[in-house]
Amino acid sequence: MILSMTGYGKAEAHIGARKYTVEIRSLNGKGLDLSVRMPSHFREKEMEFRKEVGKVVGRGKTDCFVHFESDAADVRHEVNAALVQQYVDQLDVVFEANGVPPSNVDGQNQKLQSALRFPDVVSATRDTLDENEWKGLQGLVHEACAGLVAYRTQEGATLELDFRQRVGRIDQLRAELEPLLEARTARVRSKLRAHIEADLPRDRVDENRFEQELIFYLEKLDVTEELVRLKANCDYFMEMLDSESGQGKKLGFISQEIGREINTLGSKSQDAGMQRIVVQMKDELEKVKEQVLNIL
Repeated sequence: MILSMTGYGKAEAHIGARKYTVEIRSLNGKGLDLSVRMPSHFREKEMEFRKEVGKVVGRGKTDCFVHFESDAADVRHEVNAALVQQYVDQLDVVFEANGVPPSNVDGQNQKLQSALRFPDVVSATRDTLDENEWKGLQGLVHEACAGLVAYRTQEGATLELDFRQRVGRIDQLRAELEPLLEARTARVRSKLRAHIEADLPRDRVDENRFEQELIFYLEKLDVTEELVRLKANCDYFMEMLDSESGQGKKLGFISQEIGREINTLGSKSQDAGMQRIVVQMKDELEKVKEQVLNIL
């Protein structure tokens, strides 16, 4: 079973007088790149939070968001009434100096509005860590992580099906090369003999020497080892798909080895039919390599 590095998990619930939401989003990456945004009163728990999420994520570029919405009962701001009154008293002097009497209702409203805009009139009470809140938040984190894993599992199953089809196609194309190799050998033999007989009289051709040179030439074009290694690497790739999750890097290495064998087959083929098959192999492999980057 394989897991995709792309995933999303979300959980939300009311904890006390607040509605908390936890979101986790992950994309592919070479290592664990974890970004966390959470309310300031939970900062002392950030390392514990990172450890829990990182254990589930494993690898990939991941963003974690923790935010909340307050209910009406969750009052966290206070108005400094004494300070407001001091501002109003000072504004009385300014307004009277500019011809606005204290009995003027509009003037009083304007003074009050102005006073409420001055610094330090409204202060926010500092949040402190509540252990019950933290325990509730931990439950949401576990729920969001479970959603992330479920998403990754679903994506991984889709990718696994695609891998099996494409690597299976590469192995099928490999089998199609074998009959072409026999035909190529006969064609090369005939072509070389025709060239020699065009330049030399038939009675001057040394058959033994011709056979030796032909064998030497065909050895350079022999792709038996490449075909055997290609078959082995395709089988190994399929085997890794059945292993535990976390095989993404290994699948990447195997796909590189498959690519090396296909490239060697292409350079040694010297045959139009074989070249067409090699091009099809490369096309399938490129699509495999693109998707392997998304595997955990």
